[in-house]
Amino acid sequence: MTIGLNPGQVWTRQELAPIYGGSPQGGICPSGTTPNVLLYSDPKVGKQRGYHDGWLREDDEYGQVFEYTGHGEGDQTFEGQHGRGNRAILHHIDDGRALRVFKAVGVVPGTGTKRHRYLGRFQLDPIQPYVLREALNRRHVMRRVIVFRLRPIVDDYQRVEDDNIPPASATTVTLVPASVTTSAIVEPETNKRTKTSRSAAPETTAERREAQLSDQFQAFMKTYGRELKRFQITVKGLTGTFLTDLYDVQGHVLYELKGTSTREAVRMAIGQLLDYSRHVEPTQPKLAVLLPDEPNEDLQALLAELDIALAYWDGTIFVGIPGLE
Repeated sequence: MTIGLNPGQVWTRQELAPIYGGSPQGGICPSGTTPNVLLYSDPKVGKQRGYHDGWLREDDEYGQVFEYTGHGEGDQTFEGQHGRGNRAILHHIDDGRALRVFKAVGVVPGTGTKRHRYLGRFQLDPIQPYVLREALNRRHVMRRVIVFRLRPIVDDYQRVEDDNIPPASATTVTLVPASVTTSAIVEPETNKRTKTSRSAAPETTAERREAQLSDQFQAFMKTYGRELKRFQITVKGLTGTFLTDLYDVQGHVLYELKGTSTREAVRMAIGQLLDYSRHVEPTQPKLAVLLPDEPNEDLQALLAELDIALAYWDGTIFVGIPGLE
């Protein structure tokens, strides 16, 4: 634990600057004097800009997750000057920096100087470092945001009820562009020869094939005038956000894509389709699994029994597409 900076303590930026550096303003502040990236979260500012930073109430199999939204009023990026802060978070391990998170908790009495409670030290989730979503900005314009998934460092963080993201008061379903996916955003290389495991680039052959299959299918469907999007879903009582795979707007078909045609992949696709389709609007979409090649006869029979369409790439063309057979 760093001496002089303990979880739960309250500081102003002016008090922190001589010790840890950072900028007097902005949410993402890479320090020029210490190996740290200071992340400031302000619930009031976040609400104005269409996001809410904080702990997900639902832990996953690896533990707790703190969501922190990236920088940018327009479509957020890792590139150029506008992506500088987002790059600092993405590459913090490569750069030997710690992520230190602070939350605004009012002002110094009699002044407008904000006070910030230190929540602790974090690092990017090495398995899924970030997700993309659509959210409103201050001008009420929808834009793409980068939501970083942070994992706390053991014994160097504080979690209180007020820091949890409030559960959704109602289930909401929003159509978003098909490009709202991590495979569609440019993730710059680090300054080292190899990337660390925290990179969000597809790490397995199956993930790479799924991203390629998505791009290939979107290009194919465009030639038929079909518009493909995704559904962004929040469920009442939960804090997480779900993002479906592709949705054929004209055909009212919800697709789940997999990078392999194994039994495990097909069974997972079936479960995801049955889960997501409960919330899709308009209701009762045609369900379809999209695969990179033809699965075995037993899996074909399983999908047929469940009235789930099977579409796949046969080496020259996509076959089995509902409405295009």
